[in-house]
Amino acid sequence: MAETREGYVPVTGYRLFYRSFGLEKGLPVVLGLHGGPGATHDYLLPLADLADRGFRVVLFDQLGCGRSDVPTDPSLFSLEHHVQEVEELRRNLGLGRVHLLGSSYGGLLALAVALAHQDRLLSLITVGGLASVPLAQAEMDRLRRELPPSVQETISRCEASGATASPEYAEACMEFYRRHLCRMWPWPPEVAYSLGMCQQRPVYPLMNGPSEFTMTGTIRDVDLSAQLHRIRLPTLVLGGRYDEVTPKVAEQIRNGIPGARGVTFPESSHVPFWEEREHFIAVVSRFLDQVGGVSKP
Repeated sequence: MAETREGYVPVTGYRLFYRSFGLEKGLPVVLGLHGGPGATHDYLLPLADLADRGFRVVLFDQLGCGRSDVPTDPSLFSLEHHVQEVEELRRNLGLGRVHLLGSSYGGLLALAVALAHQDRLLSLITVGGLASVPLAQAEMDRLRRELPPSVQETISRCEASGATASPEYAEACMEFYRRHLCRMWPWPPEVAYSLGMCQQRPVYPLMNGPSEFTMTGTIRDVDLSAQLHRIRLPTLVLGGRYDEVTPKVAEQIRNGIPGARGVTFPESSHVPFWEEREHFIAVVSRFLDQVGGVSKP
């Protein structure tokens, strides 16, 4: 890579940690939004491969996550505030109009940013993203019912008794995660680190809930699906065949945004940029080239 840089940028009165890959000037920017909510940018590091294709990639830790500041005011952990963070970070780093890529909750955030600041974007990419939390929850409920009965019983019992911090609950959840979050084993260290950080900071339990498939937090009723028709950007909707945010959820986004394209990665779950890394980067690079990016052959 031509350049790699990291540091802090002031955003909404706090410091957000960011990393930049590729030349600082002259390249179209891909701005990546991590999921959780409450994970870190680290699991998105395969996106830095796009720097070798002629793009600048910028990743960052959202407020309360990773190496960014952790405020004491829980009201700042919201979809609305995250939208404000993205716009202020884009402006303060001087990124101009960007290709916005969001993974998981970052996909929901990317849709919200597009609805609020469409004129500041060149294109939109969601990876395992969702427009409707209720639909995503219903689909995860379906996947949960496909787990072995003993695992289902453990999960339900721990949730009913409030024992979601127990090793027993974590072990049962891992059965779901290995099927639908990341099918590589062992997990890449960056994936394990990011998921582990969800349990160490207040953002994930407050906004999401105790696990990936039990969304009882403040975003549980968020549904942007009725507004998707307002997005008039080149859009690519990506996901895995075994994704916890299922192909049905991806289809809702694809059908809602006029002209949106979609690709399902056949061997992947929620992180196809790890599970089918080379294929994923080729798909994204081709899309970016077609919508106005400049990449190397």
